[in-house]
Amino acid sequence: MNPVNSVKNVLFLIILLLTFFVCSCGPHEARNKNTTDSTAQLSANAIAKDSSTYCSPVSKTSLIASVTDNLSPIPQGKVSHKDMVRLPGGTFMMGATDHEGRQDEYPAHEVKVNGFWMDKHEVTNAQFGKFVNATGYITTAEQKPEWSQMKKQLPPGTPKPPDSVLVPGALVFTPPSYSVPLDNPARWWKWVPGANWQHPEGPGSSIKGKDNYPVVDISWYDAEAYCKWAGKRLPTEAEWEYAARGGLSEKKYPWGNQDPANGKPKANTWQGTFPNKNTDWDGYYGTAPVMSFPPNGYGLYDMAGNVWEWCSDWYSAAYYQSLNIKETVDPQGPSKSYDPMQPTVPVKVIRGGSFMCNPSYCKGYRVTSRMMSSEDSGLENLGFRCVSSD
Repeated sequence: MNPVNSVKNVLFLIILLLTFFVCSCGPHEARNKNTTDSTAQLSANAIAKDSSTYCSPVSKTSLIASVTDNLSPIPQGKVSHKDMVRLPGGTFMMGATDHEGRQDEYPAHEVKVNGFWMDKHEVTNAQFGKFVNATGYITTAEQKPEWSQMKKQLPPGTPKPPDSVLVPGALVFTPPSYSVPLDNPARWWKWVPGANWQHPEGPGSSIKGKDNYPVVDISWYDAEAYCKWAGKRLPTEAEWEYAARGGLSEKKYPWGNQDPANGKPKANTWQGTFPNKNTDWDGYYGTAPVMSFPPNGYGLYDMAGNVWEWCSDWYSAAYYQSLNIKETVDPQGPSKSYDPMQPTVPVKVIRGGSFMCNPSYCKGYRVTSRMMSSEDSGLENLGFRCVSSD
């Protein structure tokens, strides 16, 4: 969106201003090098200067901020535990205990969760399609942005883009064919009008034959609507991490501490040189069908890699530091959102990493890795799964 050459670049700047690198690659101190920067101060140059400490953007922006509470017309469904796993309640140490986390992953703290059910895999295209057919639901990415809502989350004085570019669409992963510096996500993300859950790469692309792939380009609002229809809900961040650990204590990944690149493929991640070369060692270039890799100790699939997954919690960078009790029982997250890198944008927690995660750039597939995205974001590597308390 950078307004440097064309009308379309005006819109691209708005996206870029609110599209942040939400996965730290280096020491956990790195992400906070410039937490004093405000959204208004960020520019393409600022992003380029400091992005060596961040990873793939997973927040599209408040581009589709016109979406309000889409849940009221959705009927409350009756839950079915088919294809769900019952997790016993328990106490665990939530947060990082190694030296690979970002600052928002510390300190590790004791958390107790009550038993719950969780989908054993991410919600698929087929499952989401049944929901759309039953309700007529229109996803965020399929709706035209409304400037009156959009500007509320942009720096004061941001000019209104022409109506010709305020059209439905989403960000699509468009990797270059050659090696590039990892300092500007615009080199591998492109705003594509017409991109949505049925056309993840834009007009001309299709999910035909991909019923068993995770649905993507799904906003938090979309995920909430589906959960309501299914009689379920989104997991809390604590439930998600407890589930991802699969019963293991203080391990890096759902399967233990072995690096994803060692031994047999354990998750759908990026091997090779990001973003231009994926060796496909794990068998997949982009997303993979659900259950393509072994489950964790709880029988849950894809708790690392493939697509990021929405949680119910607001994201706050200092949330863990604000907890002053030894044990938290079924925490629901902070009362409001706050990310120093995008302070005007309400953001929700996302977890698990995606097929784009690579050690040189992003290790979001670590079980403690906390990421965030605006509620209206829909990306080619962002999906969800549901839980139920019943």
